[in-house]
Amino acid sequence: MIAAVGHADLSVDTLRAVERELRARMERIGDPAPGLVRAGSGVSAAFGRAVRASGRPLVVLLPAQGAVPAPMPPNELGPAREVTALAEEVRLLAYDPNDRDACVRADEALVAQCGRLLAVWDGSPTDGRDATAHMVAFARARGVAVEVVWPVGVTRGAVCQAAPAPDLSTVREIRDDRRSA
Repeated sequence: MIAAVGHADLSVDTLRAVERELRARMERIGDPAPGLVRAGSGVSAAFGRAVRASGRPLVVLLPAQGAVPAPMPPNELGPAREVTALAEEVRLLAYDPNDRDACVRADEALVAQCGRLLAVWDGSPTDGRDATAHMVAFARARGVAVEVVWPVGVTRGAVCQAAPAPDLSTVREIRDDRRSA
């Protein structure tokens, strides 16, 4: 599987550039491995769209309380619904999406299941809020191939409250093609 993690404080313009780069990377990767991402906003939604646009299946990890999905933070509801709708498979994973440490442990579980990690990362160290550097180190320590995705000219600092408007036409075409096969 190919997983993605990344900074949460990205602007809509940065996320658009990141999504274009993720799509290009997914198209260059030779093996047909599915994408794996934790439900949420920002990088999760951009990666989900890129995976589906490349014709790959998407697996989404949803937070769970026992055997039922856990409530998502209000700013992540729309993007989580979108990425879940794009998914071929949804798996429940016990964690609290409102607890930073629980989200880090969930991302560690995600990384442990993949053979390649696409890290939307500017190279900065972990700062107590953002754990992207930790995820990169965690993956590398386990022998997971890591590709840093940081398009030229993008910046951090403006929190994206909603994912950029999706272009689901390619996803619908992919799904229609699979149904007719």
